[in-house]
Amino acid sequence: MIEEEHPKVVVLGGGTGMPVLLRGLKDYPIDLSAIVTVADDGGSSGRLRTEMAIPAPGDIRNVITAMSEAEPMLMDLFQHRFTKGNELTGHSMGNLLLAAMTSVTGDFYNGIKEISRVLNVKGSIFPIANQNMFLHAELESGNIVSGESNIPLSGEKIKRVFLEPNPVLPLPEAVDAIKNADLVVIAPGSLYTSTLPNLIVPQIGEALRSTKSKVVYVCNVMTQKGETSHYTATDHVQAIMDHIGQGCIQSVIVHSETINRDVREVYAEEQAEPVVYDLERLKKLDIDIIEADIIEQRGQAIRHNTEKIATLLMSLL
Repeated sequence: MIEEEHPKVVVLGGGTGMPVLLRGLKDYPIDLSAIVTVADDGGSSGRLRTEMAIPAPGDIRNVITAMSEAEPMLMDLFQHRFTKGNELTGHSMGNLLLAAMTSVTGDFYNGIKEISRVLNVKGSIFPIANQNMFLHAELESGNIVSGESNIPLSGEKIKRVFLEPNPVLPLPEAVDAIKNADLVVIAPGSLYTSTLPNLIVPQIGEALRSTKSKVVYVCNVMTQKGETSHYTATDHVQAIMDHIGQGCIQSVIVHSETINRDVREVYAEEQAEPVVYDLERLKKLDIDIIEADIIEQRGQAIRHNTEKIATLLMSLL
């Protein structure tokens, strides 16, 4: 009996936006792959990077959780963060397991595969690179800021981001996944510190430009202090194009509904505001524009809605 071949969907990103997409997509009959940034240098991830010279495990941990079909209690354990013990305080159990499995297998990617197998992950998870990498930003003033966690603190407009070592060697499986995909999704997230670190790896940018699949960017709904203050939807897309060239994105998904005034006021306290959907400028980029209501409100916070986004993305297939 011939096994049915499912559409191949690849999601790139990191931070909090990517797991939202993956949690919804994993329930569909697709061959799902996640390509995840490993440039984080703060908190538990940063400490493990320094002590063990491994890629940052934090975003990988969150993606494993999103794509796992293991028992909820097991996932609670995987996401548990220690609050007591001098050396353990702040560490996540999942980060420690990823670090331990890297030691056991001798390789970060092999460690991810083994933990994915144990936790019944639906799909494939690829770190963007199998090596420690460092993110830097050149500011409009010409100053250079080093470290993912330091970049939003500069108080200056970001001109570009770049990686060391140069070149970063991407996982070959990640490049192949993009080339062979039926749909590639660039997830929402911190533009310069979660989204672009994946895309600026040369072979990844080249694969995005050359793949025959549709590449769709799910645009952020709110701006972020220190990264995208006052950015419109066009500014987000243009920043990606400026880094990896024209032809890397065929479609953009933008939230088209007005955001509650009470919620806007809460975000304003963090110097964040709704991303303006500047349709006329966006049209000039010559990409498909997909307007939809893609968020949900949780208390005074808004998040991309897992089911709405997944349904919309599947409709593109």
